[in-house]
Amino acid sequence: MEKQLHLNLLASRPPMAGGFQSSSKMKMGPGRKRDFSPLPWSQYFETMEDVEVENENGKDIFRIYCSGSHGPVLLLLHGGGHSALSWAVFTAVICSRIDCRVVAMDLRAHGDTKVKNPEDLSADTMAKDIGKMVEVLYGENPPPIMIIGHSMGGAIAVHTATANHIPSLLGLCVIDVVEGTAMDALNSMQNFLRSRPKTFKSLENAIEWSVKSGQIRNIESARVSMGGQVKKCEESTSSPGVSNSIGEGIIEEEEDEEVEEESNKKRMKEDDQEMTKESIFTWRVQLSKTEKYWDGWFRGLSALFLTCPVPKLLLLAGVDRLDKDLTIGQMQGKFQMQVLPQCGHAVHEDAPEKVADALATFMVRHKFTEFKEGYLC
Repeated sequence: MEKQLHLNLLASRPPMAGGFQSSSKMKMGPGRKRDFSPLPWSQYFETMEDVEVENENGKDIFRIYCSGSHGPVLLLLHGGGHSALSWAVFTAVICSRIDCRVVAMDLRAHGDTKVKNPEDLSADTMAKDIGKMVEVLYGENPPPIMIIGHSMGGAIAVHTATANHIPSLLGLCVIDVVEGTAMDALNSMQNFLRSRPKTFKSLENAIEWSVKSGQIRNIESARVSMGGQVKKCEESTSSPGVSNSIGEGIIEEEEDEEVEEESNKKRMKEDDQEMTKESIFTWRVQLSKTEKYWDGWFRGLSALFLTCPVPKLLLLAGVDRLDKDLTIGQMQGKFQMQVLPQCGHAVHEDAPEKVADALATFMVRHKFTEFKEGYLC
């Protein structure tokens, strides 16, 4: 049960014993070797752009990937630790289904976005980022926008919608994040994060781990998206910058604070020396350092979701994720819900066709757009 709770929090599943998943996609014939080489973003998106956003401290630069030239905008927000590239395969599929434009963004401190204050990952700040970026992209008259978020991105999508940062908001889609189970998982989240490998010897190695551990069950999506989760360590092993970026915040134990600080420093130093010798890729985001923001992302989320005045779609990997508020709201018809079984937490990566079909049907039903000519739903 504890492992299941983790699925609703940040972005990834705990490693599964025994390597390969039992899913049919994971089965390979004897002697066949799977390809874990990375795939380029350009195979799935049409353009990539860095958008400058003014703030009090100067300029922040947000990386976005786009496709499509007409129709409503689908604004895609990824989960914690992931990047816009997690939406790559989904983007290619949805653009073949309906008339739409896609904008997938790297949230602050994620992917290739560069901000002046990357430590501030509060829900309020991240929601304001999205409103400012929409304003820079479209000015005072933005097109109709459907905001879609996965996990942490789903929580930020709800905060963005309720704060009215997007005046032209059409609808809201939240993927596999529910307040009740997310809040229950917070206490054990640090243990899960410590269980992940700290580094990888190559990007291919990281992709292979993501598939074999069950974090991403679709190998194609893993090959394009893992490059947004990990980064190459380019500095020399003697650089203190390498030590801080790799080790800080990862090696934490539930001990008394004084003992914890002393033992952390020792372990961090030892681990840093080992990692910089043997490995060249590490996580872009040290999720354990974001703990102080977790409560703010998820607490009160169900009530906020239910009060959003636009049509709402909730996509879940399992019906057991519904909490009391959402169960009542769903019975009252306040939102549409669809369960996509046989998926991990990264639903849009594991089953991009199913997510695209659910979203396309929802948007056409609400007359937000139309199916493309020749597409048979």
